[in-house]
Amino acid sequence: MSITTLTTGAAGFIGSHTVLELLEAGHNVICVDNGCNAYHDKNESLPESLKRVEDITGKKVTFYSVDIRDKKALDSVFKKHKIDCVIHFAALKAVGESCRLPLQYYQNNITGTSVLLEVMADNEVYNFVYSSSATVYGEPTFLPLTEDHPTGNCTNPYGKSKYFTEEILKDLCASDKNWNVISLRYFNPVGAHKSGRIGEDPNGEPNNLMPYISQVAVGKRQVLRVFGNDWPTHDGTGVRDYIHIVDLAQGHLSALSKLLKSGSKGYAVYNLGTGVGYSVLDMVKNFSIACGKDIAYEFAPRRDGDIASCYASTEKAANELGWTTKLGLKEMCEDTWRWQKNNPNGFAGLKSDL
Repeated sequence: MSITTLTTGAAGFIGSHTVLELLEAGHNVICVDNGCNAYHDKNESLPESLKRVEDITGKKVTFYSVDIRDKKALDSVFKKHKIDCVIHFAALKAVGESCRLPLQYYQNNITGTSVLLEVMADNEVYNFVYSSSATVYGEPTFLPLTEDHPTGNCTNPYGKSKYFTEEILKDLCASDKNWNVISLRYFNPVGAHKSGRIGEDPNGEPNNLMPYISQVAVGKRQVLRVFGNDWPTHDGTGVRDYIHIVDLAQGHLSALSKLLKSGSKGYAVYNLGTGVGYSVLDMVKNFSIACGKDIAYEFAPRRDGDIASCYASTEKAANELGWTTKLGLKEMCEDTWRWQKNNPNGFAGLKSDL
């Protein structure tokens, strides 16, 4: 049976990799993105990431340049297609920026999701995979983090926007038994597709560790700033659970399989991580091996909203979704470097980058 899946934020890092996996699994995919975090040459019909997804898969992408807060425009997309399920990636996602611009985060991430859910209900589409985050756990009270760890004591507005949206989804499922929702709590997605054609391409200065390291390695930036060397970790730098983007993307296919099973209704949540924590300096060392270069770094004060350590318990996803990670730190670093080396200026680079 052919499944039609609408993806919001489809041109972004996680979105584009998941669209690729969906297409290769035989889904019909409808892509929606407002372009705020994706390079799109206005002379082209598709954002560059999705053009390359077409090239890699040999399959056509259906794309609409729509902001999910525009209810009329979003509804018109639903009216044109018989949509079976929605994967919702579209969100602002930088922890530090959210502390400076909280209203933008609440307006985009919470209001935007509410509009999307209203449009889905109006069109009787009730299968929903939500792109959540481990930031909903806040400061961990125990590790590894299981899905029943308390949520809501978030340390930044980005995490709060994800937590509030999860609460909205719980209330929605309790009020209307038609809804079938899975929240996927991501840990730290890194890496790139093995082709080196698509990867993480942040606008301006990267907010995440791996693209910053790779931009230093390629000569685009001089030095990596490491925020804090006095955390209570094995080397004083922050520890996170890094997961390869392809493993993460495939986790969405596992979630969809569960949603579309007969009798599956209500709200469920799963961690998507590896269960292993690596420090910032661990990542620097391993990336240096992958690229064959030393990575210059300097220590800086801790950032607002950061925590010392965060890594997942993955048992629930393995037991209930049948999903486990297959790619390790070596592949994360090698694939990130292949992407950055081939595309030093990201998707906006010259054709010679390819």
